[in-house]
Amino acid sequence: MTVESTAARTSRRSASTKSTAGKRTTAKKPPGTEPELVQLLTPEGKRVKNARNSKNAEYESYVADITPDELRGLYRDMVLTRRFDAEATSLQRQGELGLWASLLGQEAAQIGSGRALRDDDYVFPTYREHGVAWCRGVDPTNLLGMFRGVNNGGWDPNGNNFHLYTIVIGSQALHATGYAMGVAKDGADSAVIAYFGDGASSQGDVAESFTFSAVYNAPVVFFCQNNQWAISEPTEKQTRVPLYQRAQGYGFPGVRVDGNDVLACLAVTKWALERARGGEGPTLVEAYTYRMGAHTTSDDPTKYRAEEEREAWEAKDPILRLRRYLEDSNHADESFFAELEAESEALGRRVREVVRAMPDPDHFAIFENVYADGHALVDEERAQFAAYQASFADVEGA
Repeated sequence: MTVESTAARTSRRSASTKSTAGKRTTAKKPPGTEPELVQLLTPEGKRVKNARNSKNAEYESYVADITPDELRGLYRDMVLTRRFDAEATSLQRQGELGLWASLLGQEAAQIGSGRALRDDDYVFPTYREHGVAWCRGVDPTNLLGMFRGVNNGGWDPNGNNFHLYTIVIGSQALHATGYAMGVAKDGADSAVIAYFGDGASSQGDVAESFTFSAVYNAPVVFFCQNNQWAISEPTEKQTRVPLYQRAQGYGFPGVRVDGNDVLACLAVTKWALERARGGEGPTLVEAYTYRMGAHTTSDDPTKYRAEEEREAWEAKDPILRLRRYLEDSNHADESFFAELEAESEALGRRVREVVRAMPDPDHFAIFENVYADGHALVDEERAQFAAYQASFADVEGA
């Protein structure tokens, strides 16, 4: 047996690293390397015609009777969600928000899955599920309070069965699993859905939630939006197998769906929720999509990914493909699109007005609810802060 020299090993690793980096920034993949996934609407806006035994056939029935009105509704949801998201990004750039996490490019994954839910289902989001919040009836302006620093969320989670945004990566998967176990013990037939990204899939909390949900057959759907980048880390640096295949190791099914196809996302999520409500346990849905913008407004994606990659995904835009289908099928005319454009602009104006009118929070609220019975150290800090605030009044009065 030949022992490879240290220099040779170093050279080989270096070459491998360069090769991997090259693949990461290549927009066009060789033929046949696109991932296998459930797709019902192509990027060109054509409905996929499937043989009876094809991969898509199992899910087509869940959208087979979708009406033109419902299709227009899905399109409206995505357009208005994108408009809200763009306005929030602009507000942050103008100093009105401290931070913003854009969903640009992920509208189909969120609207499709969000519209699959029943009112009695419960949602555990991360901090980017603005489209799901829209589907749950949460006023979009309520999403901005936390990012402006005036509240901790701004909505009642039980009012819409939509939990407050979770900043700690992956922890909501455990919360969702525990809640789902409680739902099962109560004998309810509702389901729970947990949203997270490809980056969160590397967190231990997500692995633990997979274990517990499988063992206790919890009625939970894990919806992973694989947008290719965990901030600056590509998916291939986090897993050697497709994310949906991880479910097999825990004993429940996983499905990869075209995350830019709103019909496929709607169908697959309906299927997974139906399994959960029927006592068949958890499902992992991997929505294969792309983050068109920055991770947050504090991030610069040009430092770690190629422009050609983003341009290639622009051709798969979820809104554009549904518009093409609506037009080709004569399900929407120019008056519909014009009215929606006007509605979109009105939403943008309302969001801006509401955000700018948000009152500043009570400066002393940060000292409340720290300890149930109070604490001497908190009292001391409150007194020091009060003296600090008073010093400004002294200066102004001098």
